[in-house]
Amino acid sequence: MRTSEITRKTNETEIALKLNVDGSDKRDVSTGLGIFDHMLDLFAKQGKFDLSLKVNGDLNIDEHHTIEDVGIALGDAFAKAIGDKKGIYRYATQFVPMDETLAMVSLDFSGRAYLQYGVDFFDASVGGINAQMFEEFFRAFATSAKLTLHISVLYGTNTHHMIEAVFKAVGRAVRFALESDPRESGIPSTKGVL
Repeated sequence: MRTSEITRKTNETEIALKLNVDGSDKRDVSTGLGIFDHMLDLFAKQGKFDLSLKVNGDLNIDEHHTIEDVGIALGDAFAKAIGDKKGIYRYATQFVPMDETLAMVSLDFSGRAYLQYGVDFFDASVGGINAQMFEEFFRAFATSAKLTLHISVLYGTNTHHMIEAVFKAVGRAVRFALESDPRESGIPSTKGVL
């Protein structure tokens, strides 16, 4: 079982996170931000991850520190849980529709952190959160997980549908990239390390 626990405490946030990559989508998420909880729940459901996440953040200021720090902690949890990445598929691409929206995510557990984010929201906020904060979350997640992550919304008009399709697509792509490849007995790289 690929599991990890992360505790992160700063002057801005306190995070307790438990992850099971090979779980059965048992989810218990509480960040203090309803729409963010919903998106993380969708991510874990589509990834079939067990995710327990409790956050106490400085929401009296705004949502930025909470969202970014959750991205850091979640990325750290995946990096710790998957270890040397032996025997994984490594790459995955997922297209996820949500009504009028179509999101595409392509990723590589390359050991090199990079985010390409092609999402233009029609609304400045969704669920009371500045829509720009989702890019900050995915940048922090990709950096901490040492993941190359490309996210695009090919088309869509409803901001809620757009971000929901993205979180679902990322969850599914992470799931399939980390599946065990029966033809790969070592590290899926000619370098011998990821």
